[in-house]
Amino acid sequence: MKTEARLAVSETFYSIQGESRYAGLPCLFIRLAGCNLRCSFCDARYTYEEEGREMNISTLLAWVAETPGVAVEVTGGEPLLQEAVYPLLEGLLSAGRTVLLETNGSILLDRVPAGVVKIMDLKCPDSGMHQRMELANLALITPADEIKFVLSSRRDYEWAVGAIARHRLAGTAGLTFSPVVASLSPATLAAWLLADRLPVRLQLQLHTLLWPGQSRGV
Repeated sequence: MKTEARLAVSETFYSIQGESRYAGLPCLFIRLAGCNLRCSFCDARYTYEEEGREMNISTLLAWVAETPGVAVEVTGGEPLLQEAVYPLLEGLLSAGRTVLLETNGSILLDRVPAGVVKIMDLKCPDSGMHQRMELANLALITPADEIKFVLSSRRDYEWAVGAIARHRLAGTAGLTFSPVVASLSPATLAAWLLADRLPVRLQLQLHTLLWPGQSRGV
């Protein structure tokens, strides 16, 4: 394993997992720098507006080892932009960790190691990035993985409902609808989901409720 390979890292921290099926559990986060998309609702612009800190994979694995027994999420930005992310994921798996990868859906997932839980965005129209999705990824998603739709409006909701039907996503993975709360009331989204009896999870970002106004290290 290329443990001396280097990654540009935006931040590392230990916190409560705020999203996905793992929400509420302690988790170690490795947030990599850089992103190829510019979503309208991005809450981590610093990952591409600031230069990351260069760190060896061995240094990151040693940091993870200091907190045994918890899951590790590799996120961004877009972590798959960096070639060294693949040996990092392998190293985390070899260390016996539950490994989560949060990715924006624009990069093919065929090189992600088996055993990594893929949490993939399927961008909706209001993001401004929905035409940048790599739809071949849908064939690489398993029931252990998750597909996340971030919704800003009724238009996004209807597009997401259509995408689930069009690509026959029900049952292929965990499906999550997450509202941009500044634009779409969670209660409104809940009402739509109940009315349409959709097989999706309504997700609020737990970390934003626990630490309102804090954008880093959570």
